[in-house]
Amino acid sequence: MKSQVKEISSTQKQIDIEIEAKAVKAAYDRISDRYARVANVPGFRPGHAPRGVVRTRFKDQIRSEVLRELVPDAVQTAIADHNLEPLGEPELDLDSAQGLEPLGDKSMSFHVKIEVLPEIKLGNYKGVQVTRRTRPVKNEDVDRVIEQLRETSAALQPVEDRGAQSGDTVTADFQGKFLDDPGAEPIDVHDVDVILGGEGVVQDITDNLTGALPDDEKTFTVNYPADFTSKGLAGKHIEYTVRVNAVRIKELPELDDEWAQSLDDEIESLEQLRTKVRSDLDLQAKNEADAKVKADLMRALVHAHQFDLPARLVNHQTEHHLESVVRDMIGQGIDPRNPKLDWDKARDSLKDQAGFDLRSSLLLERISDEEKIEVSDQEVTDEINAIANASRQAPDQVRAILTKQGGERSIAGRLRNRKALDFLVAHANVTEAKWEEEKQESEVRSQKSE
Repeated sequence: MKSQVKEISSTQKQIDIEIEAKAVKAAYDRISDRYARVANVPGFRPGHAPRGVVRTRFKDQIRSEVLRELVPDAVQTAIADHNLEPLGEPELDLDSAQGLEPLGDKSMSFHVKIEVLPEIKLGNYKGVQVTRRTRPVKNEDVDRVIEQLRETSAALQPVEDRGAQSGDTVTADFQGKFLDDPGAEPIDVHDVDVILGGEGVVQDITDNLTGALPDDEKTFTVNYPADFTSKGLAGKHIEYTVRVNAVRIKELPELDDEWAQSLDDEIESLEQLRTKVRSDLDLQAKNEADAKVKADLMRALVHAHQFDLPARLVNHQTEHHLESVVRDMIGQGIDPRNPKLDWDKARDSLKDQAGFDLRSSLLLERISDEEKIEVSDQEVTDEINAIANASRQAPDQVRAILTKQGGERSIAGRLRNRKALDFLVAHANVTEAKWEEEKQESEVRSQKSE
């Protein structure tokens, strides 16, 4: 067998394969004889029809078996001979093959196309210039967290001497029908807590439940704005029948040492709580700054190392991102089947992100090879245990899930890339700079949205 590789692009190869006439004839004779031994041909005793007659009568079947016997082995041998690692199944082209008619008289020639990972030629990846800006923690930041903790600790007390007013929590059963879509499934929810005048509560509900007492029943219409946060209600007109079960007022705890002690056994005073909150915010700001440095470093490296990507991998990664978007939409109550959604535009946008993610990953793998970065079995075990602790599962359960998703090799690959990125940061030229409030806030939000 002879084979030759032709380069279509850096990610596509064509292998021209020729199987010698002797091998083709041997397979053709062997399969023809097998058919002759069992063939039932009119005018001949079973198993005694001449080879030529059998070949004429069962031409297509014999030809198919010859190809099935010769072609796959020839393709795999050629791939191995040229040290190629195809992504997915090779694309076989027999339409232009030679030597199929008449079969067995001459050598058989055909070609296959395969996708491969590109060869990445590393440029300079050490000493990359990046800037770290760390958000300063202000007193008002600490105050904000303390107030959030107070809100979390607040107790709801029944209101007995008046009707509901702004700021009160009304617990009620809601039954609603869509006035502009009578066929839609009606709303029927129970014991819903609504903070009158609170964030996300439309004014129509606040107005109609103001003054309400337990056991009151009210019927009113709510016109939801087109930009309402819940897409399933946005722009809808709904007639509600609401039965009030309770009206309660939020009582915040006193801002004192006793309350601080109730939050954590290791906290003894309000001042100690403030110190801990500041420390946590400092750590959060440091982590954000570190993540930004890594993101900037990868953007710089990807920009400096441009290479083609296999279409198969880009499409797969794009679909993976798309599935994540759909899951998030469903979780937010948005119907992904809405005809107003432009999925083609969304797919194009996600394709750009998929390309960047793939280039980042392949670049980190290439640098790991260059720097001989490896991951030990113990590191994989430690990572699995960390995942188990975070998800409150047994390590064996995590291992079983990982086996379905690509096994521990996927964990090892991610750990190797993470170690490579840490290596790059350690060898980068990182300069400290002052935090720029408006610019940096915008960049942090952009980074989180990615």
